[in-house]
Amino acid sequence: MKQQQLKGTGVAIVTPYLRGKVDYDALEKIIEHVITGGVDFIVSLGSTGEAIMLTTPECKEVFKFTLQKIKGRVPVVAGLFGANSTLHLLERVRNYDLDGFAAIMSSSPSYVKPTQEGIFQHYMALEAASPLPIIIYNVPGRTASNVTADTTLRLARASSKFIAVKEASGNMEQAVSIIKHKPTGFTVLSGDDALTLPIIACGGSGVISVIANALPEQFGGMVRAALSGDFDTARRLNLDLHDIHPLLYVDGNPAGIKAVMNIMGLCTGEVRLPLVPARPSTAEQLKMELEKLLAPAGV
Repeated sequence: MKQQQLKGTGVAIVTPYLRGKVDYDALEKIIEHVITGGVDFIVSLGSTGEAIMLTTPECKEVFKFTLQKIKGRVPVVAGLFGANSTLHLLERVRNYDLDGFAAIMSSSPSYVKPTQEGIFQHYMALEAASPLPIIIYNVPGRTASNVTADTTLRLARASSKFIAVKEASGNMEQAVSIIKHKPTGFTVLSGDDALTLPIIACGGSGVISVIANALPEQFGGMVRAALSGDFDTARRLNLDLHDIHPLLYVDGNPAGIKAVMNIMGLCTGEVRLPLVPARPSTAEQLKMELEKLLAPAGV
């Protein structure tokens, strides 16, 4: 199996809606926006893509449409989410057409709060069933259980099919421990936009981003500068974006990033219940920060 290292700026692309339906015209516009903005790869139907809000037929159609529009210009990762049961996840792997994807990304099971041994065995069952390389997604804020550094490293050593971890624990010590002890060829990707610069500075390989949906050129420029060792530029760009990051999450994700994208004319701010759109007050704050960020120099 040919494996492709996924580095630099990945974007967990949003799923836009128009009056409750997937808005494929907007999705095509967003795909062109992020590719033109310089992203290195795209994740379709990640957390920011509201994967668990879509029906199975909608997921299959979004996957198909996304691959057709990207046309091989950048690698595409398939997000496989919403399975608290290993059995259900394996059924999803078998029932989805994954041809054309570079890898799959899947979070550890939520709600059931498995032990570390349970998490390890869950991913090893996925490894046996998956036709593609796997990105481990550690997001304890959503799953209610952390994938420890030891478990991530155990998986990385158990099979070369595990090519990366999207580390979204917010725990820098944990991320650095994985970076230090990981096997060759295994990459650490930031799962928190605001922590991307320090993770890269410590040896990480990039990010799977939320903000790059709207600002791929600015955020991707920071990532490229950091990966090339130009930390003066990376620090400047990171500080430019610093105040907008927290506003993206005060009303939940992807409500915040969709509010920004609505301001930019990329899609509506619609999300699906139980999510609700960003409050007008939040949208106004985001608009102010966006105007400051995009204002011509010297203005």
